[in-house]
Amino acid sequence: MGSAATAAAAGTAPLVAQGTSPSPAPINLPVKMKVNGKPRELKLDPRTTLLDALREHLQLTGTKKGCDHGQCGACTVIVNGKRINSCLSLAVMHEGDEVTTIEGLGTPDKLHPMQAAFIKHDGYQCGYCTPGQICSAVAVLDEIKRGVPSHAQADLTAAPGATGEEMRERMSGNICRCGAYSNIAEAMADVAGASA
Repeated sequence: MGSAATAAAAGTAPLVAQGTSPSPAPINLPVKMKVNGKPRELKLDPRTTLLDALREHLQLTGTKKGCDHGQCGACTVIVNGKRINSCLSLAVMHEGDEVTTIEGLGTPDKLHPMQAAFIKHDGYQCGYCTPGQICSAVAVLDEIKRGVPSHAQADLTAAPGATGEEMRERMSGNICRCGAYSNIAEAMADVAGASA
């Protein structure tokens, strides 16, 4: 049985149909965007996600690849002031956009208030989800400030408040496998000046 399988495998033709040539290599497209305040120009395969462009082409590895299906939030970045899952978005879709990653929020010498609050309230354990959690938390407080409604509001016409329930609802797309949710809520409340 083994020799028959070997003979069959050895005798198979290449996957290119007879009379055709192999598919040409993908064409790389130019993409210009501002990343963390700096203009960047890349030439990318049009199938490259924003996540892979950031990590593999710009070496901004703070943004993490978790599930790669938009379910965990580890890849959350801020694009034109709104948070997105960068694993679900193609880089070529962001021509001219402003992208902020965890590296663009603060530096070790000058932390963003949310980064400092995460440290103060121990809003991380293993730290893998933390960059996405922080980017999302920053954007959540901005959403609340701009009056963007959420499912947690009883009255969608009223201005949302930075309540614990409101922030938890908005952060529900960011998963922490270590379970540091209460600490994350405390960090957000500290920055928002609200009660967690």
